[in-house]
Amino acid sequence: QVQLVESGGGLVQAGGSLRLSCAVSRSRFSITAMGWYRQTPGKLRELVARITSGGSTNYADSLKGRFTISSSRDNAKNTVYLQMNSLKPEDTAVYYCKFSGSYADQSYWGQGTQVTVSS
Repeated sequence: QVQLVESGGGLVQAGGSLRLSCAVSRSRFSITAMGWYRQTPGKLRELVARITSGGSTNYADSLKGRFTISSSRDNAKNTVYLQMNSLKPEDTAVYYCKFSGSYADQSYWGQGTQVTVSS
């Protein structure tokens, strides 16, 4: 069973920063892409940012310049990060990480972490 462990959410004032991380144990599957998504009540989960195993990134247009996705790898695990700067109240959501593999059924989600931005 593949388990993703998220951390880094919390409460921050508008204009502040947070860094989310999400780790998965290595050797479980070949990772092709990692991403962050967010969801608010009553809305669909939306893409925040995505990074491929080759390092290519893409972002939601509204978040470019404020959010940065990156990744790291060591002998034990693969980790994806989301640096969030200049946070706004509308960034308040549950943030989920996702790891994708080479096969269609290799799509794994983190448990979600709450980010709350106060005005």
